[in-house]
Amino acid sequence: MRVLITGVAGFIGSHMAEKLVDLGYQVSGIDNFSDYYNVSLKRQNAEILQKRNVEVFEKDLRKPEDYRDLPRDFDFVFHFAGRPGISANSSFDDYFSNNVYATELLLNFSLQNKNLKHFFNIGTSSIYGREATFTETEVPRPVSNYGVSKLAAEQLVLSLARSEKLKASSLRLYSVYGPRERPDKLYTKLIECASKDEKFPLFEGSEEHLRSFTYVGDIVDGISQALTNYEKLNTEIINLGSEEEFSTREGIQFIEEILGKKIRLKHLPRRAGDQLRTRAKIEKAREIIAYDPKISLYEGLEKQVQWYKEFMMPQIS
Repeated sequence: MRVLITGVAGFIGSHMAEKLVDLGYQVSGIDNFSDYYNVSLKRQNAEILQKRNVEVFEKDLRKPEDYRDLPRDFDFVFHFAGRPGISANSSFDDYFSNNVYATELLLNFSLQNKNLKHFFNIGTSSIYGREATFTETEVPRPVSNYGVSKLAAEQLVLSLARSEKLKASSLRLYSVYGPRERPDKLYTKLIECASKDEKFPLFEGSEEHLRSFTYVGDIVDGISQALTNYEKLNTEIINLGSEEEFSTREGIQFIEEILGKKIRLKHLPRRAGDQLRTRAKIEKAREIIAYDPKISLYEGLEKQVQWYKEFMMPQIS
């Protein structure tokens, strides 16, 4: 069967592509290689995927003309692409165009794939709001442009499923970390600051924030389980994440222990739109797709540090 992954050269998308290749799927991917973060890292991911026979198309989902020469025989679509996170450098238009408008065009394209069995939207716990500690039935209360735009994209997808134009679901992910994590994200940034002996920028109050840090391997396993059970998931929303909570302070301490080095901090003013707490409620995922995350935070961070030393340290030196 043939699968399309958007954002295929990114952090989670690249891991998902490798997983599906291992499962025997024919995998193609789209990425626009945005300069939101270091393009060379995404090029590196794309090279790894191409060696695994993943077809990588350099396309921009916001451009209608970029869909013209794409195949139209995909059985499944996994939509990872979008403008991530909370950044003062990203305008509302950035979030809208990348997360809402691009999703609308991708859905129009997906409807042209007559063999399409399921469209998987990759959502986020940011949809819930300041505290993401709820089941999938809770009314969303996003507090950032990112959360608002991802909720809008999710509803675009599910509206087509509810109107029976295609079959689709949305998977809301919680604080994913691990090898290939974006450079601006918590753990890659911590490891980088320790390696360069630079101060880590810490926003006021964030040390106390609680997170369901979830190892990327557990996430792609969960998404693979969703694929196996796709016939049960039409119109459904599923939380995927770890049930364990850790504070940012504990995460910093784990990195310091693994590296054997104290990390210096640079305190910054509070950041608007930050979530205070996330704790994944995954009873529905356990019941419907037998989701069972296994990797502890400490074990996952050891893997991430090893990846950083192998793939990122040479770029620094």
